[in-house]
Parts: sequence; C-alpha cells; structure tokens
Amino acid sequence: GKAVLVVGVTNDLKKRYDAGKLIKELSKYIGGTGGGRSDMAQAGGNDPDKLGDALQKVYEIVGDI
Repeated sequence: GKAVLVVGVTNDLKKRYDAGKLIKELSKYIGGTGGGRSDMAQAGGNDPDKLGDALQKVYEIVGDI
C-alpha cells in the first residue's frame, strides 16, 4: 500500500538536475514527501496507483538526454 521513489543523478548531470528538487516534485504524485542531496534523494507516499504518473513526469522534466 506504499510507494517509494529514488532518484540518482550522475556527476556529469548534477549541474543540470538536482535529485532533491526532482524528488520533491515527483513525491506530489504519490501523495507523499521526500528529500535528499543533489545526487541522491528518495520519497515515500501512500498512493502507489500514481507511480506511473510520477514516472511520466520524469520524462517531461528530463526529456531526452
């Protein structure tokens, strides 16, 4: 009944993407909260049915690297 997200950002992309900011945006979709460092962050939430929406948002934010 829970959802968990983890975001990792490699050193070459840390200037473009902050894992902590990404996870805060994504955690909204799963009904939870999250946080972490610029290279690694995690979130948990109570709405696992929305994991697909959160993952789709990743593609919108990151695009085609």
